[in-house]
Amino acid sequence: MSAAKLDAIDKKILKHLQDDGRITNVELADKVGITAPPCLRRVRALEEAGFIVGYHADLNKEGLGFGITVFVMVGLDSQADADLQAFNSLVEKWPLVREAFMINGEFDYVLKIVARDLAEFQEFLTNELIPADRVGIVKTSLTIKSVKYAPGIPVEI
Repeated sequence: MSAAKLDAIDKKILKHLQDDGRITNVELADKVGITAPPCLRRVRALEEAGFIVGYHADLNKEGLGFGITVFVMVGLDSQADADLQAFNSLVEKWPLVREAFMINGEFDYVLKIVARDLAEFQEFLTNELIPADRVGIVKTSLTIKSVKYAPGIPVEI
């Protein structure tokens, strides 16, 4: 199933599931205007086609003690594929890194890091990130506040 083959009902299903992954199939079917059995079949087809890649709980990071978010720009000394793959593997092992993007331009990566406090971030920075193989330059930006949080993608219905 390609994005071009999604009909209006599929898009409604995706939007409602993205907004509330705990919605029951009966509630979802009602919101999209079909009965429960075909709604469940459509959801399963969307999962099998790879449009729905998972479900998760959206946790309150501050409530759980993670008070700071830092964006870190990382430049490597080498952009050879083996070095990029090695850095990718390191990033996967660091629990404080919540998102990582390979980018083009002045830096090679931007990392979104959450930490309980500045001391925990500083420890990660000085003991894990900066000494990592091939890391050449690191620039950090501590966030002041979040002004928008919209996980997922815009689904137009």
